[in-house]
Amino acid sequence: MSLSVGIVGLPNSGKSTLFNALLKRQVADVAEYPFTTVEPNTGVVEVPDERLERLAKTLQIDKIVPAAVKFIDIAGLIKGAHKGEGLGNQFLEQIRQVDAILHLIRGFTGNNIPHVSGEVDPVHDVNTVNLELTLADFEVVTKALEKPGRPEVLDKIKTILGQGKPASEAGLSEKETELVKDLNLLTLKPMLYALNLDEAAVKGAKELPDLPPVMIISAKLEADINELEVEDRLKYLEELGLSQSLLDRLI
Repeated sequence: MSLSVGIVGLPNSGKSTLFNALLKRQVADVAEYPFTTVEPNTGVVEVPDERLERLAKTLQIDKIVPAAVKFIDIAGLIKGAHKGEGLGNQFLEQIRQVDAILHLIRGFTGNNIPHVSGEVDPVHDVNTVNLELTLADFEVVTKALEKPGRPEVLDKIKTILGQGKPASEAGLSEKETELVKDLNLLTLKPMLYALNLDEAAVKGAKELPDLPPVMIISAKLEADINELEVEDRLKYLEELGLSQSLLDRLI
């Protein structure tokens, strides 16, 4: 069974471009306006691992079955998404079943691609999306508490969510986590942050101090690299000072 990962972020953060690059083909619509994606795009990607090929050759195995990751690209979230702004509630429900979340943060400028709040501010964007995930979970937990026989741990989670913090900060035990597993709380899922930069900014890029630990990526660069022949691709990566595709590392 493959690992499933939901891709979240603000509109025009490059999610659909990244999704297409991940699948190495054009699947999701890409445009310079918000909410290009309405229905979620779903695709399964094999995990690139040179060790698998070497092992297969050594052990003389003909058929190789790589590990796989299922990516789900939903529409961009905006402030008020938990209340349904921009169909936010609908979009969030589409990823409640995933194993983990990939939060793509816009770091590229791109004057021809407008930012929903008027300026590129990665820290503000992260806080906006995380707050929407937290508020969406708060509503789920509040409704669950109205039902008879719900576990006491819900009060503990609601208190944390009510402070604007993710459920992951509630300090749940393994048993408590299991008791609320059926709620599929978004802020209990593992989250990977990726900062989507311009092609020129990737080389020598560093994490911003006010952001959570992030992985640097350039969705546009990776999409362009996919169009090249293997030899040209390796040469291009070498020119950028990269030992491997950032996309492969992300997968």
